[in-house]
Amino acid sequence: MKVIRIFKSVVLFAICVMLLTGFTVAGQGYARYREAIETMSLEDKVDSIRAKEGYTRLEELPQVYLNAVISVEDHRFYRHFGLDPIAITRAVLHDIQAGRYVEGGSTITQQLAKNLYFTQEKELTRKAAEVFVALELEKKYSKEEILELYVNSIYFGDGYYTAGDASRGYFGKEPVEMSQYESTLLAGIPNAPSRYAPTKSQELAEKRQMQVLRRMEACGYFSQEEAETVAAQMVALQ
Repeated sequence: MKVIRIFKSVVLFAICVMLLTGFTVAGQGYARYREAIETMSLEDKVDSIRAKEGYTRLEELPQVYLNAVISVEDHRFYRHFGLDPIAITRAVLHDIQAGRYVEGGSTITQQLAKNLYFTQEKELTRKAAEVFVALELEKKYSKEEILELYVNSIYFGDGYYTAGDASRGYFGKEPVEMSQYESTLLAGIPNAPSRYAPTKSQELAEKRQMQVLRRMEACGYFSQEEAETVAAQMVALQ
C-alpha cells in the first residue's frame, strides 16, 4: 500500500509539473506573440508578402500542385482551425520515443506564422507564439488566402521564395504551365531545399517527389494509375 501511495504521489507531482510548465510556456509564448505583432501587425506582414515581386496567386498555379502541397504538408488543412490535434499528438509520441525533438506536427497555417515572424529555432516558446499567430491568421483570412500566402513565403532553394519564381527558375515556365511531373517535384522541395532542389541533386529531388506522389495517392488526389504515370515520366526524363 505504501508503494502504491508513493507511486500515486509521484504521478500527481509529474502531472502538476507538466501543467505548470505548459502554463509557463504558453505565457512566454503569448508575450513573444504580442511583441512580434506590436513590432509589425499581421495585416502589414501579409501586405509585405503580397507586395513581393513574383507573388503568385492561386489561380496562376495548377490544381495538381496545390493538391500536392496539401497532401505532403497538411492533408487536413481544410478541416482544422489552424492547429491539427491529431498531428500534434502523433508528433509528441514520436518525440517521446526518440527522446528528442524530431517532429513538430505543424499545419500549413503554423508554418506560415513561423515564416512571417519567427526563425527556425526549435524552442517551445517559439512554437507557442506561432500557435497564437496561426489562430489569428485563421480568424482574419480564408483558407485560400492562407494557402496562397504560404506558397509565397517558403524557400524553394536557389534564392526562390515564391512558387512562381521557382517554376520560372527551375523549369523555365510560368507556374500555370507546370506539368504534373513539375508540379509534384516542386511541391517536395521546401521540405529541405539544400537537398531536394533539382540543381543540388536530381536523384534526391525525385526520391522526395515519390514521397509526394504516395501522399497524393493516399489522400485521394491521385489514383494509383495516375501516380504511376508521373513516376514513369520521371524514369523517361532520366
